[in-house]
Amino acid sequence: MNGALALIETLLGSGIDTCFMNPGTSEMHFVASLDSAPNIKSVLCLFEGVATGAADGYYRIAKKPAATLLHLGPGLGNGIANLHNARRAFSAVVNIVGDHATYHHGFDAPLESDVRGLALPVSKFFKSSESVDDLCIDVASGITASMTYPRGVATVVLPADLAWTEGAMSTTAQNFTPKTPQDANIIDEVAKIIASGKSTAMLLGNNALTKDGILLATKICEGTSVKLFAETFPPVIERGHGVLPIDRLSYLAEFSQMQLAGIEHLILVEAKSPVSFFAYPNVPSSLIPTNCEVIELSDHTVDSIATLEFLADRLNVTSNLESATASDKKPEDTSGLTGDLNSQKLALIIGDLLPENAIVSDESNTAGIHLSKATDNSAFHKWMCLTGGSIGQGMPLATGAAIAAPNQKIINIQADGSAMYTIQSLWTQARENLDVITVILDNQRYAILEMELSRVGATHGGKVASSMLDISNPSIDFVSIAKSFNVEAFRAETAEEFRSAFLKCLSIEGPTLIHAILPIGLGM
Repeated sequence: MNGALALIETLLGSGIDTCFMNPGTSEMHFVASLDSAPNIKSVLCLFEGVATGAADGYYRIAKKPAATLLHLGPGLGNGIANLHNARRAFSAVVNIVGDHATYHHGFDAPLESDVRGLALPVSKFFKSSESVDDLCIDVASGITASMTYPRGVATVVLPADLAWTEGAMSTTAQNFTPKTPQDANIIDEVAKIIASGKSTAMLLGNNALTKDGILLATKICEGTSVKLFAETFPPVIERGHGVLPIDRLSYLAEFSQMQLAGIEHLILVEAKSPVSFFAYPNVPSSLIPTNCEVIELSDHTVDSIATLEFLADRLNVTSNLESATASDKKPEDTSGLTGDLNSQKLALIIGDLLPENAIVSDESNTAGIHLSKATDNSAFHKWMCLTGGSIGQGMPLATGAAIAAPNQKIINIQADGSAMYTIQSLWTQARENLDVITVILDNQRYAILEMELSRVGATHGGKVASSMLDISNPSIDFVSIAKSFNVEAFRAETAEEFRSAFLKCLSIEGPTLIHAILPIGLGM
């Protein structure tokens, strides 16, 4: 068999059966080989940033990697923003980047580029194969690396001549080492700190933010004086009925400082020590209080759930939290909500109507300020966040999650400005008939930047500066855009219209969109 088919068989043999792609000439042998590999699901995306973001969303829900197929350095470059987010989410993604034939390098063809230089900042593994004998070994090594804790992005370059050369042999990735609990001495050290009664906080991230992890951490904190927080933008957090609400650290550095004020010990559970998103005048980069000791209970290579179980046993903590999580507390009934739509009403309606086992892709940004509180008591759901801060992730993330969980409703709550980065996601959703509801929060501004203009100490914007944050000239008609992609769409200006549209979307199997008109700018 040729190199392309052997590579595909290596993917399948290693458990990778989904590939998000935007191919070019160098990848044509890979594309042709797909007809001989019916067990791999091939998903066409109209922009590489959609493919890479979808692969991230797929991993977050399926907990196994998807592949991407990208076209040389420029194709990889188009996908880097969402690979940055995937790296921050510790998502296992395997990029196959087609390249010129090995003998074509040196002629400086128009698409010649530094693929390695582009890939390294977002990849924990990189390899450019040099022979057909090495190709599948390199791919298998990349898969193993991506699935080895801490998980991440692997990038393998597929030169065109290796793809068409016969005599290739497929292989499979090695089994990766499973996680184990933290060393008993560290657990004992943390137990002593908690038992000391000193002001302590525990910060949960990544895999600790499952229902079981939150229950265990809450059990520990309820039995002691420890405060409990979640990191600001976790890859996935399980929420709603059956899970006690947990406060996330604020995006705003000043608010995070207030949350952590007076803390003497900060215990990290698969989370980083909190830092400010950006540098601001007179605001420290580290958000932990002066003289606060930071202790890492578990990093991304440690089984956090088992570690929390051992910690609870060490502390001899008992609680009736299981019954507390099954309380009858429900979100506010919004059937009588009326008047012009705003972000608070929108959040209450979503909280009221969110279906059981929904998966939320949240890129709501400023207009989503009320969503977390409004969905605390909704039906059980998973909530995916913008881990790396690179906008344009919400719609691709929802697309990948829908491929990973075809029997669950995906809700993408999406800011208007960042929606335009990867609006092509709607086309893929329509082509694959994915069950995604996209809610566009239209405040006609890059509202987050209006807020940041003053926070960074810049003078308040005049006419020119303000125009650079205004996306209302011309206004974007998201209903027309969606319909052009064959996605059913609705416009909502009032609470009644939004609730009616959301109920309609819940009843439709396949992609839908609601263009929600909100007050302009930071108006809530």
